[in-house]
Amino acid sequence: MTIRRTCRRAAVVALLSAPLLTVQTPAHAVELPPSCLSAVAEAEDKFPVQQFTVPDKVKSTLLNELGALGEADQKAFTDRACTAWNNWATANGPAVARDLDASYQNAGGPVCNKFTTAAMAAFKKYAPTIPAQTRDLETVAKKVWRNAMQELSAQATNATCRQSYDSAKTGW
Repeated sequence: MTIRRTCRRAAVVALLSAPLLTVQTPAHAVELPPSCLSAVAEAEDKFPVQQFTVPDKVKSTLLNELGALGEADQKAFTDRACTAWNNWATANGPAVARDLDASYQNAGGPVCNKFTTAAMAAFKKYAPTIPAQTRDLETVAKKVWRNAMQELSAQATNATCRQSYDSAKTGW
């Protein structure tokens, strides 16, 4: 496996695992069930992208938003929800990866636009097929996504990136 492919796979893990990660402070820590931990560990294999990439700034902003989750949001990470997610990701991950790659490759403009275009297309296409047991996780993921896109939009110096992030914050 090439270094470039390894980096891309690590980036998609950060994006697709966002609803399953928590960076907690000791006062607000909620222990994750094993199914949630395995969802994170196995995401790279379940979503084998070749082209799609998550920009570093996006990755760090998403992780910061995850770290800011309160205890109530963290409680969405249940064994039932993560097991349902794992089963769905196993069955659908390769198709999602192909769609992410195709959308990313076909999108124009800077990397920020390619990323938001591909991510939003995948969210819109696949969100309706995700099991009902994951709805609380999806609600938390949307909150993290919206807050991250808002922050990225506010910080973007490039007008195209600012517009891409602004459009993506409410598009899912």
